[in-house]
Amino acid sequence: MAERSRRLTGRSGRLKRSMKIIKGDRVAVLSGKDRGFTGVVERAIPQEGRVIVEGVNVVNRHQAPTRKVQQGGIIEKTMPVDVSNVAVLSPVDGRPTRVGYRFDSDGRKIRICKRTEADL
Repeated sequence: MAERSRRLTGRSGRLKRSMKIIKGDRVAVLSGKDRGFTGVVERAIPQEGRVIVEGVNVVNRHQAPTRKVQQGGIIEKTMPVDVSNVAVLSPVDGRPTRVGYRFDSDGRKIRICKRTEADL
């Protein structure tokens, strides 16, 4: 039983979630303080079910000087947003849509826009 639970949770102990939003997707923010903004996904974090979107959820961090960051002070940092609060934008009309899948003639899995059936 322990092996099965490790498979479902991974090393971090958190439940693994499959995400249909990946790095490079153009997304719209559906809720939160940045509602209505659009941006490109810089990083997807499936273990946490979160994504980092360019220019969205930017916070000021008070950074102490370290070896890695020589200059301390207040820096702007983009923080993750929950994947449920963003939606992929359709390549056809630019409106938020859901992501689906289909298989092409070679048997490869292709992501598609559910509303317009266009490839993502």
